[in-house]
Amino acid sequence: MTIDRRDFSKAMAGLALTPFALLAAGVARAEQEHGHTMTPALEEALGGRRSGHLAILLYPEFTALDVFGPHHMFINLWGEQTHLVAKSLDPVATDTGVLVQPTTTLADCPKDLLVLMVPGGTMGTLAAMQDPEIIAFLQDRAPRTQWVTSVCTGSLVLGAAGLLKGYQATSHWLTHDVLTELGATPVRERVVTDRNRITGGGVTAGIDFGLSIIEALRGRDYAETVQLFAEYDPAPPFDAGSPDKARPETKQILVEMFAPFVEQTHQVAREAMARL
Repeated sequence: MTIDRRDFSKAMAGLALTPFALLAAGVARAEQEHGHTMTPALEEALGGRRSGHLAILLYPEFTALDVFGPHHMFINLWGEQTHLVAKSLDPVATDTGVLVQPTTTLADCPKDLLVLMVPGGTMGTLAAMQDPEIIAFLQDRAPRTQWVTSVCTGSLVLGAAGLLKGYQATSHWLTHDVLTELGATPVRERVVTDRNRITGGGVTAGIDFGLSIIEALRGRDYAETVQLFAEYDPAPPFDAGSPDKARPETKQILVEMFAPFVEQTHQVAREAMARL
């Protein structure tokens, strides 16, 4: 599908005074409160849909940036609703101690989703991999979800639910090999797409992942506009952001630091597969 760039630009220009965050409330509300209307080009970009649902799973001690990066991208989707889903509506503590307020519960989350996303973490992720309620929720929603996705070690939670068997996937580099235990084929890429599974690498890959989701839903023109709005133009001060680029001594520090955690993930993965 090709979107006329002039029509698309006019549509986006009409939103200049409205923060993208307002758009997540839905097209109808935006039209009513702010007088915005859809151009034919933007209507075409939505594929005829006026509203859909994206769900981000929250669990105690998830990695904050795993959620905040993609969430920032998702709220730029005109006409979609992004839900922060947890076992209850009580605030959920991230790995940094920041509290995040869920917007719905596992039970009340919409049944049919455009995107279901699971963030990663460390000890919180291990707990999520063994949580019957979370596993049951993922197994229930996944078959009715257009894109089943994760960021960082969130792929291990998907795997524990049996949702990566026979799929290519990625994870944080420290736990990459655990994917094999879960029946997946590890691929060392920042974002990996295999059929309707999209998995992102460690932490900051969530931003790239979020843009990939937007491209999958709306196409490249829309995704590039969101990227520019976020001014996402990374130029890190050091070139040590992957195990292939970092100095060996730097990598070794992390390998030794997280060795007990990695060992536990292998064990929990094996136990999860035995339960399936």
